Amino acid sequence: MKSMIIVALALVAVAAAIPVDEPAKIISANYDSKPDGGYNFNFETENGIKRVEEGSVKDVVDEENKPHSVVVVRGSYSYVNSEGQSEVIDFVADENGYRAEGPSVPKVPARR
Repeated sequence: MKSMIIVALALVAVAAAIPVDEPAKIISANYDSKPDGGYNFNFETENGIKRVEEGSVKDVVDEENKPHSVVVVRGSYSYVNSEGQSEVIDFVADENGYRAEGPSVPKVPARR
């Protein structure tokens, strides 16, 4: 019984000694919503992560030719990669799906 208590206390001590990474602090953040459903937002953290995004409402028709509204999202985010370089990814999300471009985003091979 004593050995189980000692083992349990040892495990607690080891767990308490493991360093816990604190989340990066947000140094700026803005959000603006529009009456039509669109929006703008951005934020930046102390460790170099940034994001800028804009959403706008667009009327489209679906496969059955029925009209409806979608939110088209455009933006970018950046971060410092493992080599210490700033990496920027631009993206669009709309009725055609999500598309991203940037140096670390794999390119789709060209059709022949």
